[in-house]
Amino acid sequence: MDQQSQIKYKVVYYANGLLEAETIKLFLASQGIEAVAYQESAGVTMGLTIGPLGEARVLVPETQEAAALSLLKEMENGKFITEENDKDLPDAADEN
Repeated sequence: MDQQSQIKYKVVYYANGLLEAETIKLFLASQGIEAVAYQESAGVTMGLTIGPLGEARVLVPETQEAAALSLLKEMENGKFITEENDKDLPDAADEN
């Protein structure tokens, strides 16, 4: 058995489709976290992004789980939004 097959992976994110999962995977990779995006093959084949077959998962090695979860929480809290990319977000006043 090679070392890669002995690594235990943990799910750190559930996404609506593989595109969203790949985006999260790339975010984690940019922060030094190894990640894998996975979606049930039937969902990929049918192009589903909702429901059980549309659900995609992002997995990381067990040893990086805590760091990945911390980064994802910071992301959800807006830590990585900068003035440069903030201008692309809709203004709350525009939504009314």
